[in-house]
Amino acid sequence: MNRVVVTGMGVCSALGKNVADFSAALKAGASGITPISIIPSEGLITKIGAQVLDFDPLTYFAENKLPLYDRCTQFALVAAREAVAQSGLKFRGGIGPQTAAVIGSGVGGQTTQDESYRRLFVEGARRCHPLTIPKLMINAPCSHITMEHGITGPSFVVASACSSANHAIGVAFSMVQSGAVEACVTGGTEAVFTFGTIKGWEALRVMAPDTCRPFSKDRRGMVLGEGAAIMVLETRDHALARGADILAEIIGFGSTSDAGDIVLPSAEGAGGAIAACLKNAGIAPEDVDYVNAHGTGTAANDATETKAIHAVFGAHAKNLAVSSTKSMHGHTLGAAGAMELAATIAGLRGNFIPPTANYNEADPACDLDYVPNESRNKAFNVGISNSFAFGGHNAVVAVRRA
Repeated sequence: MNRVVVTGMGVCSALGKNVADFSAALKAGASGITPISIIPSEGLITKIGAQVLDFDPLTYFAENKLPLYDRCTQFALVAAREAVAQSGLKFRGGIGPQTAAVIGSGVGGQTTQDESYRRLFVEGARRCHPLTIPKLMINAPCSHITMEHGITGPSFVVASACSSANHAIGVAFSMVQSGAVEACVTGGTEAVFTFGTIKGWEALRVMAPDTCRPFSKDRRGMVLGEGAAIMVLETRDHALARGADILAEIIGFGSTSDAGDIVLPSAEGAGGAIAACLKNAGIAPEDVDYVNAHGTGTAANDATETKAIHAVFGAHAKNLAVSSTKSMHGHTLGAAGAMELAATIAGLRGNFIPPTANYNEADPACDLDYVPNESRNKAFNVGISNSFAFGGHNAVVAVRRA
């Protein structure tokens, strides 16, 4: 089995539209949560979100391309360009046939769908734009990545709600590890700031009215975010042979299904995915230094995840640094796992533990070291990134310093 490494990474997020800005914001404990401004907020109860502000598509794309690119596709392409450029790989005329593209997304082209419905049902339009379906389809971001970079190996999208990106990365890891492909462009993308999408989330009554405070006793819910994080994975042997700069090594992946409730989390399911990841990586619980938690800021998730961590790590749980970077970049749904793995790798590379921002007060049900409010200057070797989704889909990725 091949060892699998990350040789390129790109981010477009509320904390920055490139990896350098994203990493600096994480280390500073900066918040990307602001009043909603990219769409009108009249009629919305939820007034805050982690938006990619000042994002002008014409900075990145020719005007004649935009009829094909939903906002979630735009984010994916921007992040993929950065990742591919850093990797130094050449796909078109190079290893394109030996390269896969596997992207996670929870809901796909919501901006396009919302705009189409508004025209039909509010403005009384008789027809949709002819490119509506190609623009909103959930596989569009992945397809456009392959077309822009000349990737002609397997390509597809993984959709498992908030675990989509981690499942995509896990599949990509397995494909490269097994030798099915030499490299894979993977990650996740999401753009959820539309009136209809936010109203749907409001109806669940899980949205915070002020900010995201994961694991804090006074937490009041989650905050939506948008953006993309994309990575280039390849075999370690291939990376070493070409003298690539290796950012980190992916060492394990685990996933489970709760087979329980459609929205309520399960400590057994979450813990099972963590344990499966450690087993797949061939490491002991004591080898893990940092957990980038799913940490949504809801009452049920944070206490359940804490219970799962205790169950898997035992006494070592108290030695772990655990943080939720959703407190800064928001819950990016289908992109969350990729965004949070990028945060974990940024910490590995920068020798710091990202904090849990907005933390106020300890909760007896959440009794771990959540790295409150300020990043911690500390080198670490092994981190895991947790994603636990509606539908009971659990996915965990383990990464190690290269």
